[in-house]
Amino acid sequence: MRSLLLSITVDFDKSAFIQVVLFAGLILVLKPLLFDPMLALFAAREASTLGAWADARSLQERAAELLTQYEEHVGEARGRAHALRDQSRRETSALEAEILKQGRQEADALFAAGLVRIENELSTIERDLEGNRPELVRQIGARILGREVGS
Repeated sequence: MRSLLLSITVDFDKSAFIQVVLFAGLILVLKPLLFDPMLALFAAREASTLGAWADARSLQERAAELLTQYEEHVGEARGRAHALRDQSRRETSALEAEILKQGRQEADALFAAGLVRIENELSTIERDLEGNRPELVRQIGARILGREVGS
């Protein structure tokens, strides 16, 4: 392999010089016609891309701010909803207590009226029984003894 590298020879003649001149001429011609507009296009595209990135970043920041505001508003609304629910529960509890109080009062009144009625009926029954005592004693005695009892 070493002998192969040593055996390569390069001839530097007029054609190499002509190729260098043609390459330099092409560079001089193509630079303003092709390379400069293409580089300007690349720079404009990079600038617009960076601008779009900056716009996207600012939109993301704005979206984050809006999300924070939304969460704050939702939190406030939840707080108000909880306060309204608690107030409604308190009002409902007070109304329930009032209804129960009225119900107890009515039940107590019915109970008292029932007691008075029972006492009246008991006194009426006791008077009836007192009046019919001799007859009842005679009937009970007759049943127990199995014969008529005289008075």
